[in-house]
Amino acid sequence: MEKKLASDQRGQLLSTLKIRFEKNMKRHQSVEWAKLQTKLEANSEKLWSLNEMERTGGEPDVIGYDEKTDEYIFYDCSAESPKGRRSVCYDHEALEARKEHKPENSAIEMAKDMGIELLTEEQYRDLQQTGNFDTKTSSWVKTPADIRKLGGAIFCDRRYDTVFVYHNGAESYYAARGFRGSLRV
Repeated sequence: MEKKLASDQRGQLLSTLKIRFEKNMKRHQSVEWAKLQTKLEANSEKLWSLNEMERTGGEPDVIGYDEKTDEYIFYDCSAESPKGRRSVCYDHEALEARKEHKPENSAIEMAKDMGIELLTEEQYRDLQQTGNFDTKTSSWVKTPADIRKLGGAIFCDRRYDTVFVYHNGAESYYAARGFRGSLRV
């Protein structure tokens, strides 16, 4: 499958991203939209991934710029875990391990298909510095290999004005748990 948007989809996405960018300047005070737009327009596959983030309810926005790699960093900035990415277990191995009532997909597989990465716990905490996210939902985050090897996975949320990290069996899934992604452009 070619990961490219039609020109009208590109225009619509760029317009949506620009409006969100201008509305949330505190997330990216040192970033200029014109430079970002030029970079976006030159990366059709990354635009496709951003569109997937948008299509599934993530409301992607720039949260930083990496000078070393000359990349803009996008995170899902929806108030709650993206609606189009909930009710998923952690990874394909967990999905296959379920005997019955399997979810349709896993967080890791969905992210890979979208061309994005799950946020790490550190990235999740950084995102929470820019606002209050997941006050009613929770989000799977990239799980350390030693925890995953033992059958577990971790997720985060914000309650009582505090970010919490929890654990679950990787095969579990809930209607209020999805995942947040990151993308470098």
